[in-house]
Amino acid sequence: MNKSRQRTTLAHAHLMTLVAMMVVVILSSRAAAQDHGLSWTGTWATSPMRDDAGKGFNRQTLRQIVHTSVGGQVARIHISNLFGAQPLTVADVHIAQRSADSSIVAATDQKVQFGGLFSVTVQPGTEAISDPVDFQVPRQADVAISIYLPNPTGLPTYHPSGFQTNYTADGDVSGLASLSGVKTTQSYYFLINLDVQNKAVRGSVVTLGASITDGYASTADTNRRWPNDLAQKLLDAGLNIGVLNQGISGNRLLAAGAGDSAETRFDRDVLNEPGVRWVIFSDDPINDLGSTAPPPTADQLIAGIGRLIARAHQKQIKFVCSTLTPYQGAAYWTSAGEAAREQINSFLRSRTSGCDAVVDQDAATHDPLHPAQFLPAYDSGDHLHPNEAGLQAIADAVNLSLFSHPGFSRTGAPAAKSH
Repeated sequence: MNKSRQRTTLAHAHLMTLVAMMVVVILSSRAAAQDHGLSWTGTWATSPMRDDAGKGFNRQTLRQIVHTSVGGQVARIHISNLFGAQPLTVADVHIAQRSADSSIVAATDQKVQFGGLFSVTVQPGTEAISDPVDFQVPRQADVAISIYLPNPTGLPTYHPSGFQTNYTADGDVSGLASLSGVKTTQSYYFLINLDVQNKAVRGSVVTLGASITDGYASTADTNRRWPNDLAQKLLDAGLNIGVLNQGISGNRLLAAGAGDSAETRFDRDVLNEPGVRWVIFSDDPINDLGSTAPPPTADQLIAGIGRLIARAHQKQIKFVCSTLTPYQGAAYWTSAGEAAREQINSFLRSRTSGCDAVVDQDAATHDPLHPAQFLPAYDSGDHLHPNEAGLQAIADAVNLSLFSHPGFSRTGAPAAKSH
């Protein structure tokens, strides 16, 4: 072998060694960012919807604020293009602890990768889950997630009723500690989940419902939805359980309208959520009863709830039913709807409902002198939605012993699994 060929062979060997060392470093860093043996648990979520009237984004940065339930040492995010009609490119994604308004704590800022890359293209009807990132996720605190959208997005996947101020700025400014010239919105775009790894966390509970669960009539930017109140109550009791709010204002159990029906979205928004062990099904059927079309009967709604229970039990997820809150005086209240509400509530309280437990939201919020109406101190004024005191009463009605034992009975005492 001549000297030239020897030098070429030696250089090639050195190059291959360097490449191998780089691969080891990359793999090692990824391993460091994910504790082996630990599963993922959702600390925040929101339900994706179709935005048929939106204009989309182009060459803009979104900085979106999420309020966590549980904390962790490793994080990942989910970007959804579920309802998009074209590929969505997301670039220069950052996660940081929030300071105030659109500002972040610069020392906490971390760049987020997808498959080892700093950008990802998400095909229509799908979502992208980021690589694990070493990031101290605080519990019951605000995290800022910034994404740059370099190309026209088309109609976005979003959640309209976020009740949280989020920020849009021109250009790629994801890495800046403070943003200027921002526009604000109270909707979430493309971002649907923040997950954590934490060996002290025992899983997550999904709250599935409509506007009462979504946080309607709570003050924006204060995190006073009843799922937020429940998350605080769990942490105060020493129960490290994530709370994932999958409420959609106007949502229904059996029919699409404001978002897919609860039956249609149950797999996506409940069963497939990271670390889910419990689901609390809340206020959707009230909107079915108030439908402008001939509303479903109580028996049809009870059958729909039963189908959700069966699907949850197939996945070994506990299904907690909620009685329906009073709504006499609301624009769509009828005597027939009231009779159906009372029939549904009686069934849910019965021993034959199939529910693993019941949160009696009705008993927690109605006026004892006028059971078809809210207690005046809990009425937001529209006679359909509870105010913040009423939302707190709903959270307080959740028996925490439901989460303290591997199994539980309808009264919250330990019980053997029946499915």
